[in-house]
Amino acid sequence: MRVLGIDFGERRIGLALSDASGTLASPVGVLGGAHRAGDPVSLVLAALADLAHDEPIARIVVGLPRRLDGRDSEQTPRVRRFAAELHARSGLPIDLQDERLTSHEADARLALRERDWRKRKARLDAAAAAVILQDWLDERHDG
Repeated sequence: MRVLGIDFGERRIGLALSDASGTLASPVGVLGGAHRAGDPVSLVLAALADLAHDEPIARIVVGLPRRLDGRDSEQTPRVRRFAAELHARSGLPIDLQDERLTSHEADARLALRERDWRKRKARLDAAAAAVILQDWLDERHDG
């Protein structure tokens, strides 16, 4: 079962994909840019079609932004609407995964290999999506 992980942001959407066994998450890319045009759900659906060429994607995990104390942030309702619309249009099950501190974790991991923050920034959203997806995968295997 392959699972798509999404880090949904104002400017960019980071994507990650699990391996076929549903064990490991890997970053696959970033959609959009500083002036993202178009409907974000349409962008993800197009990427979903491209990514599913080898094996279909069975589920989508979307990072849910929260404050450190667990309360919803300003972005939380927007991500919930995005996830609901993505489910309605794709027909795939959607899980929301707490994404607190995932960008910091992703940046720390990238910094081990790349010292230049400009180069890290270009890969940060996909790396954060991989952290979100890996957390979800680990919870499913542990529980």
